[in-house]
Amino acid sequence: MAGAQKINEKYGRVPKIKLIALDLDGTTLGEAGISPATVAVLEKAIRKGVHVVIATGRVFCSLPEDVFRIRGLEYVINSNGAHITYLPEQEVIYSNCIGAGDILAVADILEANRVHPIEVFTEGRAYIDEEVYHDLAQSGSDFMNAAYVLATRTPVTGIYDFLRRHSGSIENINIHFRDLGDKADFWRLLGQRPGITVTSSVKHNLEIGGATTSKAAAIAWLCGRLAIGEENVMACGDSPNDIAMLKAAGLGVAVGNAEEEVKEIADFISRSNLEDGVAYAVKKFVLGEE
Repeated sequence: MAGAQKINEKYGRVPKIKLIALDLDGTTLGEAGISPATVAVLEKAIRKGVHVVIATGRVFCSLPEDVFRIRGLEYVINSNGAHITYLPEQEVIYSNCIGAGDILAVADILEANRVHPIEVFTEGRAYIDEEVYHDLAQSGSDFMNAAYVLATRTPVTGIYDFLRRHSGSIENINIHFRDLGDKADFWRLLGQRPGITVTSSVKHNLEIGGATTSKAAAIAWLCGRLAIGEENVMACGDSPNDIAMLKAAGLGVAVGNAEEEVKEIADFISRSNLEDGVAYAVKKFVLGEE
């Protein structure tokens, strides 16, 4: 269905956009980060009084420097909605982490099934078992982004014990699978557990969050803080972990390279992330330039 038709059926008109929520990887980021053209468009929207919010599965320490170069950017949602940081004061203003009891139960399941590699996000940083870290440094990987992991993860001894020791402050658990069949099996297994949510942002991973943790929930909280209706939100994404926020937003935008299940629920399909799809959508629906 054409984008305009979907929007008209939903609202009868394009809602006035007051907040733009942007996924990073595969959406706002291109091959070389956030393009200068996209930065310029986002800064123009901010000068117009629109709030631009980064909404990513990344932990805070893994944010690319490009994010901090966007003048006027105030809020970043990290770890699929576990934290919101107010950038001008570097203050975490919202937290929705996984319950400690649920972490202990998940840790037992993962260790009993020898699930690895796993990454643990806590207090704005990401951790990985030192054996996996050193193996990636020496041999690379055919299913993980070794360079990214080595640059953004901190190695620790005994990742399962580390997970248990920090059970009261876990933002997210990221699991990598070489075998996609194993990924599907564990998605079904973990998806049956109360107290957690399971999603994915790239082909070979699963991401575990709290029972009510999502980008959509974090955006809803932020809308309350800013006195903005969710119908006045435009959300842009490409992967399953973006679906909830695209559905909740007044205008859900899938970039052209998005997975099919994301395109199916989107109100509008833009250009790909390599063609500045975010900038195209912002110019069209916020700046009125397309």
